[in-house]
Amino acid sequence: MIDDPIRAKIEALGTQLTLPTVRKALGVIEGEHASRRAGGSDDLMDVRAYEPGDEARLIEWKTSARQGRPMVVHRERLVTSRVWMLLDVGREMTGSCASGERAYEVAANALRMFAALSLRRSDDISLVFCDAASITRVPFNGGFAQFERTLDGALRRRWTHGRNIDAMLDYARRVKDRRALIVLATDEHALTKRHMRAVRLIARTHPIVLIDVATLNPFAAPASMRILDGVGGRRLPAFFASARAAAQVDTHRAYMAAALEHELERVGGHVIRAGSSEDMFDAFIALISHALAGRTRNQLAPAPELALGGSDAPGGAA
Repeated sequence: MIDDPIRAKIEALGTQLTLPTVRKALGVIEGEHASRRAGGSDDLMDVRAYEPGDEARLIEWKTSARQGRPMVVHRERLVTSRVWMLLDVGREMTGSCASGERAYEVAANALRMFAALSLRRSDDISLVFCDAASITRVPFNGGFAQFERTLDGALRRRWTHGRNIDAMLDYARRVKDRRALIVLATDEHALTKRHMRAVRLIARTHPIVLIDVATLNPFAAPASMRILDGVGGRRLPAFFASARAAAQVDTHRAYMAAALEHELERVGGHVIRAGSSEDMFDAFIALISHALAGRTRNQLAPAPELALGGSDAPGGAA
């Protein structure tokens, strides 16, 4: 395994969390769809009164009739499912983040987080790498160590071609397993308003999560950092640095990120956005913790077993 301090924390996701917690966490992210596999079954996890904002499909009509009011149920899937991980490998993903990492490195670590939980649940994983020249699917079989080797091998590339987000979204839309989890990993500049229709079409048939990597604001970079144009490879002049320009870029990016998150929420999807692997890990844990807290209506702190960033966790911060 490559010497990367975040890797041990990611691996702990698949070893420290209990299997029921893993199933609940991924189930909430996926919208807890029923399995389409033959012989599959769901275990009843929770029955409660309907509340504004609950999806109508979760209403259990027989229970509602007995109780005299609408009741919703949550079920836990006991069978394996499929996870499709689509990674943008256009040269734009070689852009730098504030942490000093490349955007593709942060995105890849986010995919490792999903893999750590998905493999614990015995899901089938397919890796898909997309750029303007090709879309390559890499079928995967094995454990987490094999997943890391497969991903690391695919990222040892020349990064000569630009991105093709339209083709990437079209590929996701045509995934035949209509209930498979779709994880799209790219940077904050890739998706625009015109892509939202494609995202909505995917969300109609698949649970979807967007990994949105925040890249460095070139106007706010320290003078000691060498900033390159991610497309042309040219160095940006130091005199470009400007507090006013930096603030305008930050405001625009925050607006676009909020609009994207709003669109994904409307269709039942999720966005995990961060500018470093450490922040991406924290955002991933926050998403899971929030989902589980919403399940139990517990508004207190996340369960201790989700607090993997402490000194007790392998590779955790001291």
